[in-house]
Amino acid sequence: MSGEHLDLSSDPNPPRPPPARGFLGVHFACCGLYSRVYLNREGTEYVGRCPKCMAQAKFVIGEGGHGGRFFSVS
Repeated sequence: MSGEHLDLSSDPNPPRPPPARGFLGVHFACCGLYSRVYLNREGTEYVGRCPKCMAQAKFVIGEGGHGGRFFSVS
């Protein structure tokens, strides 16, 4: 139809997804399960629990730490 337009251009300011939370992969030897342990809101440590027995795992962030991303805890 004359005089009508279809605008297929991109939004100049698309919404940005929230930043991904950091995580570590953890093998909970107590129950033989793998899970993710997420960075806390303050960004000071990774905190999580075994999905089966609820044993807590904490990994403090600091100088001289370990650069690994996967750990086994018991």
